[in-house]
Amino acid sequence: MSLPNRRLVIVVRADPVICGHSGEARNLAEVALTRGFDDVRLLTWPMEALEAAGLPLKPVDGLLPYSPGITVERPGPVGDYRVPDGRYIAGLTGRLVELLAEPVPTVCLSMYLAPHTDVVVNAVGAARSAGLRPQVRTMAKAVGSDVTNVIRNALRDGNSGAAIALFATFLANDDLVAVSEYTRDEIVACAQEVDALAGTSFAAECRQRVVIGYPPIDTSAYLDPDPAAVDSALARRGLERDGYVLFLSRVARAKGVYDLVTAFAQTRCRDQVKLVIAGNGPALEHVRAMAREDEQIVFLTDVDDEEKPLLMNGCAAYTLPTKPEPDFVETFGIALVEKMLSGGGPVITTITGGTGEAIGDTAIVVEAGNVNALTEAMDHAVLGLSAPEREEMARRAREYAVTFDRERVFDALFTDQATGPEAVAM
Repeated sequence: MSLPNRRLVIVVRADPVICGHSGEARNLAEVALTRGFDDVRLLTWPMEALEAAGLPLKPVDGLLPYSPGITVERPGPVGDYRVPDGRYIAGLTGRLVELLAEPVPTVCLSMYLAPHTDVVVNAVGAARSAGLRPQVRTMAKAVGSDVTNVIRNALRDGNSGAAIALFATFLANDDLVAVSEYTRDEIVACAQEVDALAGTSFAAECRQRVVIGYPPIDTSAYLDPDPAAVDSALARRGLERDGYVLFLSRVARAKGVYDLVTAFAQTRCRDQVKLVIAGNGPALEHVRAMAREDEQIVFLTDVDDEEKPLLMNGCAAYTLPTKPEPDFVETFGIALVEKMLSGGGPVITTITGGTGEAIGDTAIVVEAGNVNALTEAMDHAVLGLSAPEREEMARRAREYAVTFDRERVFDALFTDQATGPEAVAM
């Protein structure tokens, strides 16, 4: 059996998880095929593990296929019920060791430090200890929840040991990446807290080594949607162009969905438009109960990747009133950029975490948690903007959003980090 010439392995929570970073992994994988990698693998979790974790999932039958050359692997657990969560980590680690044992120059990227970077560092260490001499360069990308959920919670709970372990594992990689400037600043700030508690020196190294790698987006999937396809998609849903305000994201408190339902009930524009809440998540059933008596609120839980840009293009406005919560802060806002690429009505959002980096100066911004301001913003977007004003906002948003095209982001990330074939350890 012939071996590939160059391999990229991404360890990540991949599709069908509803998360912008699963799409990020897909986009990096697709571009890698055009940049000299002839074997690309997404190493991820079995479906039963994703379902048991309670993660919001897309309809499996609506997922877009990956290109030939991309393999999604879901290693099964190793061991029995006496090894609870570690069974799946052992499966991921073991499969990565097998791949590293092959004499193939490999770049291994982990997204979500906990536990994916642990998998990579442990697998590389095991392969080297076994004398396999893996030809590998490791990249670790810290996404938002690594900081706002894992590290912040560890520090808040007085669990400095967990924070030390995470930073040590992160810094053990060859290349360190943060998903946004906000995330990088948070990494350094958390490292400073750990240094103060434990006498470590993480902050200086993070400040020196961590670079920004914005989410790569397949702009071609969103730009210039076919008007006939938009009309057809809306007709299937009983919707009309500019006849609804759209929320399309994970349905969770931190996404501001409770504020949105309350604000929409107060709007004047509700006589002309519906509120469409598209997505799934931990708050879905509670929000359904809140809106049970409101016939102007529609819930869609089965929107697939092909339908998403069509719904975005047809909306009167797109709202993501995200706000900081103890376990989550929006560290970029991939859906915002996707909407800006798709056209349609303006984006309404907040400056929370890294959202300002996603939108630039192209959106209607409200204060996080300010329900009255959100009400006014929806009325302004639907009732107050002229057609030329809407067109100008859409044009500026689209021009800004294309800077996150997946090819541009991939090339900047891999070139700047010297992860080409010449940089892979031999």
